[in-house]
Amino acid sequence: MALLASEFAMKDLGPLSYFLGIGVTRHENGLFLSQKRYAEEILQWASMSNCSTCPTPVDTKSKLSATTDAPYDDPTKYRQLAGALQYLTFTRPDISYAVQQVSLHMHDPRNAHMHALKRILRYIQGTLMFGLHLYKSPIGKLVSYTDADWGGCPDTHRSTSSYCVFLGDNLISWSSKRQPTFSKSSAEAEYRGVANVVSETCWIRNLLLELHCPIRKATLVYCDNVSAIYLSSNPVQHQRTKHIEMDIHFVREKVACGEVRILHVPYRY
Repeated sequence: MALLASEFAMKDLGPLSYFLGIGVTRHENGLFLSQKRYAEEILQWASMSNCSTCPTPVDTKSKLSATTDAPYDDPTKYRQLAGALQYLTFTRPDISYAVQQVSLHMHDPRNAHMHALKRILRYIQGTLMFGLHLYKSPIGKLVSYTDADWGGCPDTHRSTSSYCVFLGDNLISWSSKRQPTFSKSSAEAEYRGVANVVSETCWIRNLLLELHCPIRKATLVYCDNVSAIYLSSNPVQHQRTKHIEMDIHFVREKVACGEVRILHVPYRY
């Protein structure tokens, strides 16, 4: 602190308790990050402070289509709420996928999209105390999990890939994003998801190296698709892989140099 103060105009405000809408509570084993106050403000602005709760943030039986239902009469309000929910995902990875789905339709929101957004708000109403725990934990290992739904988008038939990354016992990075290109097979969709999380973990490893906390062990990447795992180490190029050739070479290089290990995890877990 003294060295920083000698270079920059600053002062010590004491232990961290609240920063950019994120509340920080210290406990015996680490920290608890929560955006409860921010979530309550969103519910109040949406006039849903006393709404009924919902057990899940998204309906898993159907996907949102861009042409479903009539246009919503207040698209500005929809965009503001969707944008506010995006910031809430900083400490709420449980709503990342649901928020990603409603954010896809900010350019032309429909009534069905607004119903899906309100479902997220009802879920938040019942889970205001949720947040992110950061525990005291060794940082000698980096473990990640990835999955993708092949052709899940009802309009573009593009896949959505998601991942989460753990440093020790702590969740530090997560993402849910629609893939920019069409995948011709489930293996291709899953492999693009693997490439995304390998890229993220490489960035994290480089960051930790700059912080003088290098990861000595290989990053473990768990995927439930056997074909994608086989492609990560098989040097033979197949016709079906030519559309993801760059991703294949990138992941294989990391596997070959020992930075990454791609392992199988059964989907039923």
